[in-house]
Amino acid sequence: MPVLSDDACAKVNLTLRVNGRRADGYHDLESVVAFADCADRLTLTPGSDLNLKTTGPLAEACGDTSDNLVLKAARLLAERVPGMKAGSFSLDKVLPVAAGIGGGSADAAAALRLLSQLNGLALDDPRIIEVAQLTGADVPVCVNSRGCVMTGVGETLQPLSLPKMPCVMVNPGVPVATKDVFKALGLRNGELLVGATDVLLRDRSWPDEDASLEDWVEALAASSNDLEAPAMRVQPVISEVIAALNATNGAWLARMSGSGATCFAIYENTAEAGRAAEKLRRDHPKWWVHAGTLS
Repeated sequence: MPVLSDDACAKVNLTLRVNGRRADGYHDLESVVAFADCADRLTLTPGSDLNLKTTGPLAEACGDTSDNLVLKAARLLAERVPGMKAGSFSLDKVLPVAAGIGGGSADAAAALRLLSQLNGLALDDPRIIEVAQLTGADVPVCVNSRGCVMTGVGETLQPLSLPKMPCVMVNPGVPVATKDVFKALGLRNGELLVGATDVLLRDRSWPDEDASLEDWVEALAASSNDLEAPAMRVQPVISEVIAALNATNGAWLARMSGSGATCFAIYENTAEAGRAAEKLRRDHPKWWVHAGTLS
């Protein structure tokens, strides 16, 4: 059996609206999601034992591999696919952990893609979809790794045609637990932040497939990330990161992704993004900085 491998691309929330907290405790979200050109690399060597080893610059940050989402997804799928073929996973970890860019979710999604390839399953197989949802809220969107509007608790995905957006992504090297940010947001079970009329009014369409980068930045700027303020209370360095991005030449829009602490800025072109990244690396040598594109 040949060795299989796949990229687990970073997920970036271009917008994130919290509509409320459901009676079951889960938060109801609406987010425009893009994917970056930086990724962890997951390899699967088919065999009888299911295991995982981590390598790469950020392998230590993954912690104990036994509770890694890659293995969680694989075990859940094995419960649903009789005689499922699996093997040894190797994860080259380059994305920051607990960083608001779905690194662990992207890894789990890559595992599901590799297992579906090995077992001849379609990615829209109900068992793959079910396992993605059970593994984590960001896993379903990461399975296809394409721009979309994500709503509910991550289960409803509406495809979007996003232009290539030159960007710089920055993480200050501080992990931020999603549960701490939601705790700082402070919603009670069953508490809604929007009424039904707000939802209807807000059901606006995003720019179409012919829209320019400027059109998109304008539309995104009219929205926000509702978790930014609570995340800043948990980790004040996030406001420093956004200020540093805003201070670079040509930054059109700077914002936090997910529940933080990774932030991003969108630029007119890749040259400006590259220059901004160089400056940020010089000024903040301990920060993780990536210049590339979102789409």
